[in-house]
Amino acid sequence: MIFADKFRQNNMNRFFSILFFLLVISLGSCKPIENLPDEPMVEFRSFTLADTIDILGNPAKSGKLLFYFEDGDGDLGAAAPDSSSYLPDSNLFLQLFRKKNGIFELVPPSDPLYPSEYRIPYMDTPGQNKILKGRIEVTMIYFLYNRTDTVYYDFWVRDRRGHDSNTASTCVFVLGDIGTCGT
Repeated sequence: MIFADKFRQNNMNRFFSILFFLLVISLGSCKPIENLPDEPMVEFRSFTLADTIDILGNPAKSGKLLFYFEDGDGDLGAAAPDSSSYLPDSNLFLQLFRKKNGIFELVPPSDPLYPSEYRIPYMDTPGQNKILKGRIEVTMIYFLYNRTDTVYYDFWVRDRRGHDSNTASTCVFVLGDIGTCGT
C-alpha cells in the first residue's frame, strides 16, 4: 500500500512538472498582435549612383533608391489596371531638389531631371493579419545631367484607399559621383 501511494505521488509530481513546463513554453511563445496605422510609412535606406549603359549603348547614370515601408491595413500597391485603362495609377511620388547658389530648390516639370511618378504593383497578404512590411528598390536612369549637380529627393507613397505616407528624404548626392549614401 505504501509502495502504491509513493508511485502515485511520483507520477503526480511528474505530471504537474510536465504541465508547468508546457504552460511556461506556451505562454512564452505567444506574441502580441501587432497593430500599425492604416496610413503607410516610408523610411529612406540608401541611394546608389553607378555608371551604366542605356539600351542604345549610350553612357548614362543609374540611381537606385532603396526604402523600407509599412502599411497597417495592407492596401499598398495599385490594383491591376482594367482593360479600359492604359495608364496605371501612380502611387510612388518623387520630388527632386537641386542646389542653386547654395540653396535647394524644387525642380520644375520642364527640367530634364524632373522625376517620373512610379507604380508599386499590387500587394496582399493571406490570413487575418494584413500588415505589409518590406523594402522597395526603384531604379532611375539619368541621361542629361550636369556632373556637378547636387541634388536629393523627397518621396512618399499612396495606398489604394488614398492614404498618403509620411514624406522621407534621400541623402544629398552629386550626380557626377558614384557610390552609395544612406544607412
